[in-house]
Amino acid sequence: MPDVATLSLFFTAAFVLSITPGPGILYTLARSLNGGKSEGISSALGLFVGGLVHVFAAAVGISSLLMTSAVAFTLVKYAGAAYLIYLGLRTLLSRDMLLVNADAAVPSPRRGSAFYQGVITEVLNPKTALFFLAFIPQFINIESGSVLTQFLVLGLITDFLNLAVDVFVASFAGPIGQRLRTSGSFRRGQRLTSGCTMIGLGAYVAIAEPS
Repeated sequence: MPDVATLSLFFTAAFVLSITPGPGILYTLARSLNGGKSEGISSALGLFVGGLVHVFAAAVGISSLLMTSAVAFTLVKYAGAAYLIYLGLRTLLSRDMLLVNADAAVPSPRRGSAFYQGVITEVLNPKTALFFLAFIPQFINIESGSVLTQFLVLGLITDFLNLAVDVFVASFAGPIGQRLRTSGSFRRGQRLTSGCTMIGLGAYVAIAEPS
């Protein structure tokens, strides 16, 4: 597994990114505002299961790539670093679009339907797959144990952090929705934190000496 310093960096980056309003948080928030806490939590669980699909798929792909070529694996890491920097710059330069309107949410389904719709929503989101492929390889040490195991562990931690944040959002949807709607400074602060985190992580990987 990665060393303590790398794991600390991973937890910090994963936590900051998990609490930054993005599609998953906004989807859960809209469901919660529209159908209540139980529907929001069901949607969050669906997003979590959909995220697991991406984690396992990416883990198998990265492991297969390493078996083929360690050089190719390194190229994937640097391509991922470049993608993270791109995402960070796009986040910093994007206009403030995090305005949540509960009336725009899809009609409230049954709790079971909210879960399955959450799964489908996440599985069919290609950006989730790209993010896992860009983010997790930065913290894998190819000289310390199975790449597949490392990817799965780090991916599960990331997915659980996202789930925890989504459940929190579902549980306190009203105040959070009000804050996102009315506080431009809050949204700008979240965008700045997320963008700088992704740029910093990508830059760190680009300049760090190979392990």
